[in-house]
Amino acid sequence: MRKKIVAGNWKMNNDFDQTLSLVNELKECKNYKDVSVMISPAYPFLKTSVDLLENSSIEVVSQNMHQKKEGAYTGEVSPGMLKSIGVSRTLIGHSERRAYFNEGDEVLLEKIELALSSGLSIIFCFGEELSDRKSNKHFQVVKSQLDNTVLKIDKDSWGKIILAYEPVWAIGTGETASPEQAQEMHEFVRNCVFEKYDNSISENISILYGGSVKPSNADEIFSKKDVDGGLIGGASLSAKDFNLIVEANSSL
Repeated sequence: MRKKIVAGNWKMNNDFDQTLSLVNELKECKNYKDVSVMISPAYPFLKTSVDLLENSSIEVVSQNMHQKKEGAYTGEVSPGMLKSIGVSRTLIGHSERRAYFNEGDEVLLEKIELALSSGLSIIFCFGEELSDRKSNKHFQVVKSQLDNTVLKIDKDSWGKIILAYEPVWAIGTGETASPEQAQEMHEFVRNCVFEKYDNSISENISILYGGSVKPSNADEIFSKKDVDGGLIGGASLSAKDFNLIVEANSSL
């Protein structure tokens, strides 16, 4: 049975005190046995968050990692560094990394392979731009992003992979893909995994939706058959809103 997952990506938000406050608020929220809850604070606060959540069911996830194991890469963070502070999962391929830091498929594949070989699990992000959807190329773009990256990975590694579909045009814009659009793409992605591997992998892989999920629309989005939860941006910065989104996934 697929895992239900709600992951909060805090991006470049919250200083140390704000991070402490939000983590402590989340610790007081109700635990839902049928939903895996994850948060992704900024790099400087990962270890503090791990320590604060030691006896909690909430998992701390990195927002990114470098594609090399070690070396002269000033300002970068390796998978070994993440593991050494108790972080065992990382985001890879977020649309903002692709757009602002020019991370293409070749670099993302390096990151995926290094993360998995280093013992890290991953949440792999992908999705189309508004121009792709307007020109009816959204399926083609998403399939290419998958074919060039995660679908090159050995099937035995898929137990460590979560997928996250991000319609780029619906991130931070207030726009949201309709539940029907989300379901359509998630079903398409699941079929891509099936065609590459087998039914067991495709039916067990969790596919999250990441595009302006809020308490007001979470129920409807999460009700779709192939939507297994969400990668939450802005709404994850409020403990109240984030907990309502977790609750929406749990009640289904």
